[in-house]
Amino acid sequence: RLYVIHNQHNGIGGYPLGALEQTLVLMSGGFDSTVAAYQMMRRGLMTHFCFFNLGGRAHELGVMEVAHYLWKKYGSSQRVLFISVPFEEVVGEILNKVDNSYMGVTLKRMMLRGAAHMADRLQIEALVTGEAISQVSSQTLPNLSIIDSATDKLVLRPLLASHKQDIIDQATEIGTADFAKHMPEYCGVISVNPTTHAKRHRMEHEEKQFDMAVLERALERAKFISIDHVIDELGKDIEIEEVAEALPGQIVIDIRHPDAQEDEPLVLEGVEIQAMPFYAINSKFKHLDPTRQYLLYCDKGVMSRLHAHHLLSEGHANVRVYRPT
Repeated sequence: RLYVIHNQHNGIGGYPLGALEQTLVLMSGGFDSTVAAYQMMRRGLMTHFCFFNLGGRAHELGVMEVAHYLWKKYGSSQRVLFISVPFEEVVGEILNKVDNSYMGVTLKRMMLRGAAHMADRLQIEALVTGEAISQVSSQTLPNLSIIDSATDKLVLRPLLASHKQDIIDQATEIGTADFAKHMPEYCGVISVNPTTHAKRHRMEHEEKQFDMAVLERALERAKFISIDHVIDELGKDIEIEEVAEALPGQIVIDIRHPDAQEDEPLVLEGVEIQAMPFYAINSKFKHLDPTRQYLLYCDKGVMSRLHAHHLLSEGHANVRVYRPT
């Protein structure tokens, strides 16, 4: 027998997923947290996702989508959880009670406390973040030390000494860069003059002003969703007008992932079609002609309903869902 190799493709490498322990990744949906999650998965660690929502439905939806993408592409052999924690009141408490220079560090400590609480419920021993040394003010070595002291959990930072461009390059390689570029950001707290050298006694003083009952309420309202159901769960109870036929003059927006668009191109005779992946539609739709009618299209109709619902809530009345029979 003669075997002829025409092509070779690099695999993910590392250890088989699920061969090692479980972790809980703090996910913002940006370049750093998605690459950190991927690196943990590549080492064989079952990786659950924890998102702290600072006040935006669009951001929550975006993070759910990129978490689902990561799981589907690199981790679908294991069932993991997506946890969403409403953190708007926590941010409000920080803005009202904490000194401006300590707001950022305090927010990170509250997130670590929250993630540790979730990890305890799931019997997980380690947390993962996408922090890198001195990328922002809260990520200096003194500040990271103060942040870590908020929990006894092991905090893993796989990107700690990584260059930002290297992180972006890996995000591009694994397919999360486009998600990150279009991810709605909710900074929550912006310090005018943030400290880069937080002191432990000062941190304790600032947190004494914070009502921990606010954090407890946020954790009680956290949502736990199995990652394989996260998109379907989002689409429940959303009533959006659907049409089975696109008419001349209307524009169908194909919001599927570019890979799906390439594999199965959508062709409609006499109807204009625009490709606008779901991770870009929130930022790009506002630049479209407001006098035209737009129909969102995806395979199952779930993602198109979700994004149509969000666009309608943002005041765009010229959007519906295209669901061919």
